[in-house]
Amino acid sequence: MNRQVDTEPLAGLNTAQREAVLHFEGPMLVLAGAGSGKTRVLTTRIARLVEHHGVDPSRILAVTFTNKAAGEMRDRIARLLGYEPKGMWCGTFHAIGARLLRSHAAAVGRAPNFTIYDEDDNIAVIKRVMEGAGISTKAWSAKVIASLISDAKNALVTPEEYASLALDPVSRNASVVYRNLETALRNANAVTFDDLLTLPVELLSRDESLRSRLSERFQFILVDEYQDTNRAQYRFIKLLGGEHSNVVVVGDDDQSIYGWRGADIRNILDFEREFPQARVVRLEENYRSTPNILEVANAAISANVGRKGKTLRATRPAGERATVTATLDDRDEADWVVEEIMSRMSSENRTARDFAILYRTNAQSRTLEDALRNHALPYRLVGAVRFYDRREIRDLMAYLKLIANPSDNEAFRRAVAVPKRGLGDTTVETLAGIAQGAGVSMLQAASAPDLLTALRPGARSGLAGFAELIGRFRDMAREASVDELLRDLVEALRFGDYLRADSPEQARDRIENVTALIDGAAETVIDEGGEVGLTPLDHFLQRAMLVAGTDQLDPSAEAVTLMTMHNAKGLEYPVVFITGMEDGLFPTSQAFDDPAKMEEERRLFYVGITRAEEKLYLTHSESRRRNGEIVGAIPSRFLRDIPNGMLEERGTIRAKTSGRHSWADSVRRKTHEVPQWRQAKRDWEAESQDEPAYMRGERVRHAIFGTGTIAEIGGNGRDVKATITFDDEGVGLKTIKLAYTKLERE
Repeated sequence: MNRQVDTEPLAGLNTAQREAVLHFEGPMLVLAGAGSGKTRVLTTRIARLVEHHGVDPSRILAVTFTNKAAGEMRDRIARLLGYEPKGMWCGTFHAIGARLLRSHAAAVGRAPNFTIYDEDDNIAVIKRVMEGAGISTKAWSAKVIASLISDAKNALVTPEEYASLALDPVSRNASVVYRNLETALRNANAVTFDDLLTLPVELLSRDESLRSRLSERFQFILVDEYQDTNRAQYRFIKLLGGEHSNVVVVGDDDQSIYGWRGADIRNILDFEREFPQARVVRLEENYRSTPNILEVANAAISANVGRKGKTLRATRPAGERATVTATLDDRDEADWVVEEIMSRMSSENRTARDFAILYRTNAQSRTLEDALRNHALPYRLVGAVRFYDRREIRDLMAYLKLIANPSDNEAFRRAVAVPKRGLGDTTVETLAGIAQGAGVSMLQAASAPDLLTALRPGARSGLAGFAELIGRFRDMAREASVDELLRDLVEALRFGDYLRADSPEQARDRIENVTALIDGAAETVIDEGGEVGLTPLDHFLQRAMLVAGTDQLDPSAEAVTLMTMHNAKGLEYPVVFITGMEDGLFPTSQAFDDPAKMEEERRLFYVGITRAEEKLYLTHSESRRRNGEIVGAIPSRFLRDIPNGMLEERGTIRAKTSGRHSWADSVRRKTHEVPQWRQAKRDWEAESQDEPAYMRGERVRHAIFGTGTIAEIGGNGRDVKATITFDDEGVGLKTIKLAYTKLERE
């Protein structure tokens, strides 16, 4: 027995952590508050299962939500054990789903080298399905239809069930696409991100023998961030762990913030109903934040009703009170935030990486970026264009996808167009029709001269040369490393020359991105126990498709971090600014009449607060610029939930001298008057903020056109427009500016 594992890690645990680690068999729910050491509990528990209870690592399945978290978990377990736990599956739901599908690809109509489609690929194939079904991509948004299908998949609603529930025109069109989409994906040997969750559930549900074997293998299942699971993820865990019930889930119902993408807080709230024998352990000691910050967090979340209930307790000494600052407008807010950062950097010897600026919507970053640039302060923007979404990277990735999977017609379409080889859209569409008629992929058709007699000689020659190039690299990919493959591909395509000719002013940055792609490929190491029979290229593509924006975040970068609060989940910084604390912006106006959404907005506020280790700032403005207009704003109702005395109240010079509540006015009103941000007025709610008052999918009535469903909503202030599918087919689809009409909710 390894005494180091059994004694030292346990000795460093608090009472609740120790209880969670020492639990052996049976279900357990660990309610882990922010900063309460849940990763330590998970890793120490796994190490104890192996070392103390003699559990073979191959009998353990550990699931988390980001690749970064999975990597850290594997590293920590290896350090605790003193060796790599061979055979243990540890990864994200999507990565584990992909691994399972590759092992049983034929059962879901795929080959093991299937392509994982990202959002752009998915929308592209949906457009082709729409066109094939005679559904106009101009009248109907492929993005909206993709979103509806995604929601259905994650809720485990089949195409047949969805069709029976589709009552409005947009849903009926989506049902047609949904019904035909699976065939298109099978023909392309491709899956979507959603399929990585739903297809394993389908597989386990219908194959009792496979389910039994996997349940027998994975005798101990541990799930991190359980509050963020959707219906498909819950069902996957239930199918695998239902027989032995050795399921331990760790999560925080107060940090469930992804309802908009299908996460179901009921999964964690109802865990004890699904597993009646479950032990419940609450981790309430916080090792991250000062008591002053935790007081604010506890006060903010206490207004929620749908929660298990817990109170974070600080283990650190007291620090500064949190500060709420009133600013005149968004520019004044941005200037004040940057000046406060620079002041703290100077007086406290802090570096730029100690600071994070959080906001509710990405649109808020613009003025903050302007202020940071004006003060020559370096920053990094999380949630901007993802590395793998940059054009030159997508171009090369299309080649790699096609090399790995010759059936991927979407990859063919992109790759054949870059660099230009004299093949226009007409030629490509003609080829697509020929391939469909012959029942083969576009790449196969391109290399079959007898199928191409309708094309001009130059087009036939160009397609043959392209097919030969892909064939050559397919042979190379069987044995070559991915970085070697990429280097030879870039050289064969003369890709550097293409980038310099296509965009001279951006060529240097784009070439550097290509170099970074090659370097990243060189650093890719296939995990022990990976899927059998896959090439290095298959592994590289899977990792690239499943990487998240925050997985690429360099914690050592000397820069201020800017991001939405959704992106901040799981991160922590010494000093945090939460900007835009105004009704209609945060919380969003869409939550005003929806208690469930309001509770999720409040949980998002809680997440933002608990990112701060030593100092928390909250800022709000009297007005913001929206589409060239200055519109009014009032302080967030969330600020009014925080008791008197918890927040230090400040105001910028411009707010004091020029704002609605100027310094002279405040002197006349006496110092004991309730601050503006505690007043419960809603004077400017309807017109002031980013979010429109209506939402996609909502049923409305128009005085002239009758009833319909909102297909899309966009714009701000007086420029908000709704695209509505009216039930009367004679009216059809119309885009209406809401400032000029009145809609009634059905």
